[in-house]
Amino acid sequence: MGSHAVFVCAHGAGSHMDHPGMLALAKVFGDRGFDVVRFNFPYREKGSRVPDPMPRLKTSFEAAVARTREQAAGKKLIIGGRSMGGRVASMLAAEGFACDGLLLLAYPLHPAGKPEKLRDAHLPQIRVPVLCINGTRDALCRKDLMERALTTVRTRWEMRWLDGKDHSFPVSAEVGELAERWLQSL
Repeated sequence: MGSHAVFVCAHGAGSHMDHPGMLALAKVFGDRGFDVVRFNFPYREKGSRVPDPMPRLKTSFEAAVARTREQAAGKKLIIGGRSMGGRVASMLAAEGFACDGLLLLAYPLHPAGKPEKLRDAHLPQIRVPVLCINGTRDALCRKDLMERALTTVRTRWEMRWLDGKDHSFPVSAEVGELAERWLQSL
């Protein structure tokens, strides 16, 4: 099956583009019609484990997409990623960044142990279709809080819960199937 979309996929805060989980993600999604483009945020390129400030993360993500646009000609351009990487992409989408969809894996709605610090203020500004996949036992995304946050969202937001999975759920065939079905609906 040829690819129908380019997925610019960012890693989570404690990860990097060549992490085994990111390589598995690229394989699963690659088998499902996505050309997956991975990249490192600047702090990982420098060997640091401390994430860059959000403005630098967003600029880095924009640069990765700019390098990919030619490859994406004639295909859907999907942005997103795991955890922090998905959050950066969601903030870009909320600002009107040009893309065809947003694919979020393990979206970090709040810091672990701090459900009162919601990271949802920008979600109502997103205008592109969204697929968000989280585990029901994710310490960074309480299901009840996410469902409440989604009541303010006006775009087509498909929320999928993986029963019993935590924040570091592996990207399985099930996740690949969800993404492929979503992509076909765009």
